[in-house]
Amino acid sequence: MQLLPEPVRRLAAWCAVVLLVSGVAWVGVRLCITFRTAVTPVLLALLGTALLRPLFRWLVHAKVNRSMAAGLTCVAVLTVVGGAAYIVVAALIDSGDQIVSSLKNAGKSLAAHFGAAGTSLDDVASHARELLTKFGGTAASNVISGVSVVGEIIAMAVLALLLVFFFLRDSHLAADTLRTIAPRGTSDAVEAMARRAFRAVEGFMRGTTVIALIDATLITVGLLVLRVPGAVGLGALVFVGAYIPYLGAFISGAISVLVALADRGFVIALWALGVVLAVQVLEGHVLQPVIQSRTVHMHPAAVLLAITAGASVAGIVGMLLAVPLTAAAAGILYELRERYPSLP
Repeated sequence: MQLLPEPVRRLAAWCAVVLLVSGVAWVGVRLCITFRTAVTPVLLALLGTALLRPLFRWLVHAKVNRSMAAGLTCVAVLTVVGGAAYIVVAALIDSGDQIVSSLKNAGKSLAAHFGAAGTSLDDVASHARELLTKFGGTAASNVISGVSVVGEIIAMAVLALLLVFFFLRDSHLAADTLRTIAPRGTSDAVEAMARRAFRAVEGFMRGTTVIALIDATLITVGLLVLRVPGAVGLGALVFVGAYIPYLGAFISGAISVLVALADRGFVIALWALGVVLAVQVLEGHVLQPVIQSRTVHMHPAAVLLAITAGASVAGIVGMLLAVPLTAAAAGILYELRERYPSLP
């Protein structure tokens, strides 16, 4: 029997590998969805560990006990997050009604100029409320029986914080654990891939936090200069939205411009739009290349596809986790290519 040509055999082998990997990935995703109340805190804890590890290492180098260093790191996180949450919530409470009123007035103005005949803002609002009610009922029905959505979120946040403590304290044991469970002869490769994946996530988290802080600061200052109401709350939205690349910046920027349009008029809205666009140009052409590209090498199309896939699988949490998980997968692929140059 005549053998198949070499290119055909290589193609068949790669097709088999793709099908096998896709099947394993599908099973993994289904398991993660089924056990999401346990998986989500673990993933969030890994992101938190990647972000906080430099502070933990600094404390350890300062001769602080590992348990004490991990505890101090978690306390620092609680203090910073609690203080920031208080500032944001207070700002939103003080200016929330004004922001909502401004958005409503902006919507009426846009509907008056561009709305279709027979369409009113009240109709859109009623349909939106109906959709949100249905979505909320569907989401609530999926929560574990007897536990509210808020209770589940709090429980996952507490579990994630505890896991961050243990992950930081026992991080020096991670390599030995991986080498123990890895198949014989693959321990070096498994450890190298894990380190590369974690470095990618670590770089993404640090870079995103720095970029988010710079974006939020610049936009908040610009809105304060323009005397746009709720500037601090809008800046907080910019900071949070920065963790969802592209989509978060678009939504938070659009809200800021709409508030400026409704409360300060068309000219100020154009200035607000200019501020948002200038910050986004600065991020895209300066901050992203300088901060992110050194550790995370991902094409924008890959980022968009990852966000879309994450949203379809796990909603907002999926959008938050999609890019760092994709960065980790890309780090593993880079490590494989370096270790096995013969791979196509």
